[in-house]
Amino acid sequence: MLEILKYMKVRYLNEKAQGITEYALLLVFVVAVAAAVLFNTTTGTSLAQGLKDAFGNVVKELTGTHTVVSGS
Repeated sequence: MLEILKYMKVRYLNEKAQGITEYALLLVFVVAVAAAVLFNTTTGTSLAQGLKDAFGNVVKELTGTHTVVSGS
């Protein structure tokens, strides 16, 4: 009976450590994605601002409010 209890204790502790590791890896992933969205260190601009600009350009093209520059 004591061996069964020892086995269950070891098994439970191993699974608990695995769960903590998985949560830690998930937290690292979320922080990395948030950092990429908030600020891009290679270009000095944020990904969020780039997305806003891209969608703004699409809206301008669809609504026809863009400025046309003539080449005369």
